[in-house]
Amino acid sequence: MDQKSITEYIIQKYQEDEQVMIQLFVQWCQNHEIDPLLLYQKAYPAQGPNEAMKLIIENNEPLDLDIESNTLIEILQLFGNDDLAFVVSEEIDKLPGVL
Repeated sequence: MDQKSITEYIIQKYQEDEQVMIQLFVQWCQNHEIDPLLLYQKAYPAQGPNEAMKLIIENNEPLDLDIESNTLIEILQLFGNDDLAFVVSEEIDKLPGVL
């Protein structure tokens, strides 16, 4: 594999992983009856709508998948979405049953 192919492969894998991260975020929001677009906008008010997220929401079939809140925060931070992770942690504190 030449350098260009390796670079393209790495970019492709990152984009695929980023899609999974968005899907997990959307699913977590749906599980807790939170609007993912509003939560994202709260974290990143200067950004416009997240088109990738809108596509996932439109094409997403709800899964019977329980995503641990702390796992979601770690995944968001892994992708550099620290502001979103912070806003999610604030929402976690508002959820029923959380001390």
